Amino acid sequence: MSITPDALEQEFSLTTAVTRLDFLSRRDSEETASDAAGAADGDEDDWSHLQGGSTSLDVAESLELLALGEVVARRARDSRLVGFRAALRGGASWELVAAALGVTPAEAWTAYHRLIDEQEQARALDAQSAAAARDLAGSKPGG
Repeated sequence: MSITPDALEQEFSLTTAVTRLDFLSRRDSEETASDAAGAADGDEDDWSHLQGGSTSLDVAESLELLALGEVVARRARDSRLVGFRAALRGGASWELVAAALGVTPAEAWTAYHRLIDEQEQARALDAQSAAAARDLAGSKPGG
């Protein structure tokens, strides 16, 4: 098995990838949590106590943990456009969309358009679908 995000993305569903990521993270965290406790009496930005520390993960599992994190991040990023479109089609205002993202309405509108542009450049959206997505957005909200 090749431990790359592309290989793991083909092998695991999102649910399985998240579950495996959580499992590996917890296994590693259990070992390093006791190491981190030693830092409590020192500088909180000093991570040198972790050098030379051990992990309960072997190299392959550590690389899998890293690659699975990338798989989940990619899928979450890819789902943002779907989420935007669903919210807008459902009648959500830019104020509600912005609140869900923790940004201003103008920032949400800009992020939506940036996602459309990225998907269009990556040829994940054809010109007609991109135009329809832009039409769904309406005009840019103030502020």
